[in-house]
Amino acid sequence: MDVYAVVFGAVVVVVLGIAIGIVLDRFLLKRLGLNQLAQAKEKAERLLADAEQEVEKLRFERVEKVEADLARREELLAEETAEARRVLRRSKEKLEHRQEKLNRRAHKVNERENLIHKALDTVEALRKEAEQIRLKADLIHSKATAISQEAQGRFEDVVQREQKVKRLEEELERDRAELARMRDEQIRKLEQTSGMSRAEARQALIEQVRDEARLEAASHVKEIRDEARLRANREARKIILTAIQRTAAGHAIENTVSVVNIQSDEMKGRIIGREGRNIRAFEAATGIEVIVDDTPEAVILSGFNPVRREIARIALTRLIQDGRIHPARIEEIVEKTRSEMEEELIETGERTVIDLNLHGIHPELIRLIGRMRYRTSYGQNLLAHSIETARIASLMAAELDLDAAQARRAGLLHDIGKVVEEEIESPHAIVGMELCRKYKEHEIVCNAVGAHHDEIEMTSLIAPLVQAADAISGARPGARREALEAYIKRLEKLEALAASFKGVERVFAIQAGREIRVLVNHDLVSDAHAEQLAMDISKKIQDEMQYPGQIKVTVIREVRSVSYAK
Repeated sequence: MDVYAVVFGAVVVVVLGIAIGIVLDRFLLKRLGLNQLAQAKEKAERLLADAEQEVEKLRFERVEKVEADLARREELLAEETAEARRVLRRSKEKLEHRQEKLNRRAHKVNERENLIHKALDTVEALRKEAEQIRLKADLIHSKATAISQEAQGRFEDVVQREQKVKRLEEELERDRAELARMRDEQIRKLEQTSGMSRAEARQALIEQVRDEARLEAASHVKEIRDEARLRANREARKIILTAIQRTAAGHAIENTVSVVNIQSDEMKGRIIGREGRNIRAFEAATGIEVIVDDTPEAVILSGFNPVRREIARIALTRLIQDGRIHPARIEEIVEKTRSEMEEELIETGERTVIDLNLHGIHPELIRLIGRMRYRTSYGQNLLAHSIETARIASLMAAELDLDAAQARRAGLLHDIGKVVEEEIESPHAIVGMELCRKYKEHEIVCNAVGAHHDEIEMTSLIAPLVQAADAISGARPGARREALEAYIKRLEKLEALAASFKGVERVFAIQAGREIRVLVNHDLVSDAHAEQLAMDISKKIQDEMQYPGQIKVTVIREVRSVSYAK
């Protein structure tokens, strides 16, 4: 029993010890776990705080970087927006400019369509006219055949007359021998009766025969010249009058100084500008002198270049209408007007070429033809003069069965050397000829241009036609204007040339210098000598003076019979 009790007690003690050990172990383990848990929690909290601080720091740095990036991008976006707006504004201005150009081109196209319709009408009229000319040509051909037959008959008459002349010459030779014999006998008798030596008698006879020969020669010359002049003038007058009548046109005399009208004298101050800056900018941009004086409501533009003067006139008119007058606006308006003027010059040249039915003219020559519109010669518009010269030369060439198109081309280009912009020290005819050769014009056209003032020799029949057409166009009454002083000097020189001949008493220049009447002493000048004197005066005038058209010389010999009743 005791053993069992001891064993039981021991077992109980062991069990209790084990239980207590288990309880203590669990308690210690729990206490140790709680401490480690607290330490881990504290460490975790500390790590969490550090992580939060690091995250806050990183977030702050990232936000600043993003904000700076956003600010930079906003600036770039603002610059790109401004540039896009500028590009859009320039594109809009270009679009408006192009729209304006398209409107002008559409207007030009409409005008060209009208010109084409007119050209078609002109072509139809010319076709009908060509048909009439063909009928006339057939008639002329038939007349020419009749004339040829008549010439053949006259040739046979001439042959017969030559044979007759030979017989007469033989008879004349015999008569001369007889006359020589009789003359020798007469001379001996004269020496005996007159008491003069043979040499003295010969000299007196020579003087007498010379005077008689002069009178007879002058008479024959007058008859021959009158007959030739009658026949030549008849044909020439027919051709020239036909050409003049078919191209009859008036001429507007243009001034060489442009006047711009203004609304009030207050505008003159705005044109001048502060300390003259506006007027200096305008003169520098146009090359034209602006004269602002006491002339009421007017400003004068002065310059030798007519195209520049016209650009200046248009630009100043636009500035006055716009009202904004300052150097930048002046340069803008002048440049715009200059470009429009270039287009207008080309358009004028093209319209002229179409009107004259010419083809293949170089664009540079077309531009120079347009410049003729703003050039004058003795007050006569150069383009109108050239067009009229071309038409007259063409009509005369058609009457003579020559190339009318070449004559028209040479007539239009004959004064092209007057509008060349470069300063060339040569006559305008030579400059025009070289210009035509440069742009591949036909040699006949080049020769007609260079020879229309006799600077070079004429090598074709077109050249004298162009020269005659030029003289006809310039010689029309009212076509050209001369300065009063030059006009008076020309008349005085004309009268002085005629008065320099022996036997001339008085000279009168009439009809604006197109005719002079010469009164001669009837004792010193005979009727036959008067005819010769008129020829000598006209030749001297032709050699020593320059004038448009022709000058008629009329010599008047007055015979007075005086008697006294006693």
